[in-house]
Amino acid sequence: MIEGLFTRSLNVLGSLRGEAKEGVRKGPHFPITRAAELVNRTPAAIRDAEKDGKIPAVERKASGRRIGYSLAEVNHMREVFSTRPWRAPGDPLSVIAVQNFKGGVGKSTVSAHLAQYLAIRGYRVCLIDCDSQGSSTALFGYVPDLDITEDETLYPFFRHAETTSLAYAVRETHWDGLYLIPANLKLYSAEYELAARMARADPTLLNRLGEGITSIGDHFDVIILDPPPALGTISLSVMRAANALLVPVPPTVVDFTSTTSFFAMLYETMAVMADRDMPVDLAWMRILATRADEQKSIQTELLGMMRSLFGETMLRTVLKDSAEIDNASARLMTVYELEKPVTSRETYQRCLTYLNATNAEIETQIRLTWPSHRESLKAIGVL
Repeated sequence: MIEGLFTRSLNVLGSLRGEAKEGVRKGPHFPITRAAELVNRTPAAIRDAEKDGKIPAVERKASGRRIGYSLAEVNHMREVFSTRPWRAPGDPLSVIAVQNFKGGVGKSTVSAHLAQYLAIRGYRVCLIDCDSQGSSTALFGYVPDLDITEDETLYPFFRHAETTSLAYAVRETHWDGLYLIPANLKLYSAEYELAARMARADPTLLNRLGEGITSIGDHFDVIILDPPPALGTISLSVMRAANALLVPVPPTVVDFTSTTSFFAMLYETMAVMADRDMPVDLAWMRILATRADEQKSIQTELLGMMRSLFGETMLRTVLKDSAEIDNASARLMTVYELEKPVTSRETYQRCLTYLNATNAEIETQIRLTWPSHRESLKAIGVL
């Protein structure tokens, strides 16, 4: 019976995939005003560069109107104008774990939208799906157990000591500068295999993911880790590999209670790992209120309490609950990929505003860890 349910469910997901499948996606396009903002130049400067042949002229419709610039074209402009915001060679790779041991808090939603936002901003990003449920993988148009084999996930790297690089699993996405290491159900087996091997021989296997990230780190500015919603060997490996922690928490009593337990387990786990010479070294940690509905009085009260309790550790922006996020997820994509609003333009714009504000705060946290960005941060009043 269970096998039949699984098979039928996969068939439904395969049908939902349809045009959302990664191979037919084109990625975002931007009008010249938005492209100019992203490149940090004026529209006139872009037009002049096109006339001078420094950048290719964008395609136009039969009416003569510009179709819009792809992300790849925007990034090419950044190279021409020397405005690409990459970290300098001496800046540390930013490895962000989006972590909470409770499911349903918006972990994968936050991971995928953050990865795409940073790609739009011009950073080199890799999203590593460490969760066997593959929710982040699905948001890129894949049905994990139809489109992804175990050899394309983290599983071979955890299993085979002779595999020295994660490069085999890194795949391009339809977003220029954004790469993905996908997941499927086989990662569930890795939990038990790692635990058994650690018990028999070597607890330093928890360093394995960090070693893999180091093997590909020179090619990226930011790596985002989407771990399982449980305290297991893969989650411990994620904590060991990360140098930043983002904790999504919906403002409900149940989620707040669960997150309190998460902090207790995290504190105890970090102490044990430090005793075994495997410390968790975080440059920053932030708490993000997700799936918030401020029309509900209890949520408003909880948000106020959380801000008072967590202080500067909590992001100022709240990621509010939105039908646009649900509608995009149903199409195996994110809000950043919707070509037009599914509900109303007001709902869509409001959702984008919250997403961009949240991700901009996280971007600032990332840049604060890069010495090469200090002067530019001073110029905008952050330092």
